[in-house]
Amino acid sequence: MSERHIHMAGSVVERHIIKGGEGNDRDVFEYVLLRIVPRVERGECINAGVLVYCRAKGYVGARTHLDEARLRALDPSADVAGIRAALSAVERVCGGGDGAGQAASDDAGRRFRWLIAPRSTVVQPGPVHTGLTLDPAAETERLLDLLVR
Repeated sequence: MSERHIHMAGSVVERHIIKGGEGNDRDVFEYVLLRIVPRVERGECINAGVLVYCRAKGYVGARTHLDEARLRALDPSADVAGIRAALSAVERVCGGGDGAGQAASDDAGRRFRWLIAPRSTVVQPGPVHTGLTLDPAAETERLLDLLVR
């Protein structure tokens, strides 16, 4: 099913509407890019990871990839080891369990919300985006390949 909408500029936009009970197995998910901002005063950044949360599946996951050459192009003196440690910590929090530290007992949604809270550090979450997926873990990999690598 679709709807047509006319914008003020006169262009026609078609939206596809998905209704429950129509054999749709896809679930809503949210995702955030992790950005490395080595020199906050310059505002330059590179994407280094993606966080995905799917409430329906109780899933929260993160995948990271740090392109050291791109990072060094922005800041030759960047603390690569510290940035890698911060990215690794995000992945551990998403995984839950003992590796998540104080967040170990939190549910997936609470861990996701804590990780996407605005920060003024070198590793920063971007804005939240949404989509539909059959498999949130596969979506995490797909978004990493599409937006980070």
